[in-house]
Amino acid sequence: MKARICDKLDQLVTRLAELDQQLAEDSATLDGETLRRLGCERAELAPVVSAFEAYRQAEADIATAREMLADPEMAALAQEELVTASAQRDALEVTLQTALLPKDPDDRRNLFLEVRAGTGGD
Repeated sequence: MKARICDKLDQLVTRLAELDQQLAEDSATLDGETLRRLGCERAELAPVVSAFEAYRQAEADIATAREMLADPEMAALAQEELVTASAQRDALEVTLQTALLPKDPDDRRNLFLEVRAGTGGD
């Protein structure tokens, strides 16, 4: 993964920790709007941070499997672990890149949809 993407994800991890701390300490003193805003921001960040932690774990598993390849007795198991962890890492990388795309500002807006029966046809 590119260094800029990893830096951005590290910033999101830090921001999530800040939000958790702020919500834990100040939740009784915050007004409703601020509490709602912080909760929504946390809800957006939590899945991304969770996927990033899984990505880091997959990279650690790959490093461990490469170390195990040197041992002839563990080579088959290490090769299997390497393939599994690499596939997981690649899938998580795509997920993370998709999660970092800009959000549509209209996603949070309300919508009223009225469906009416009508006459028509051929």
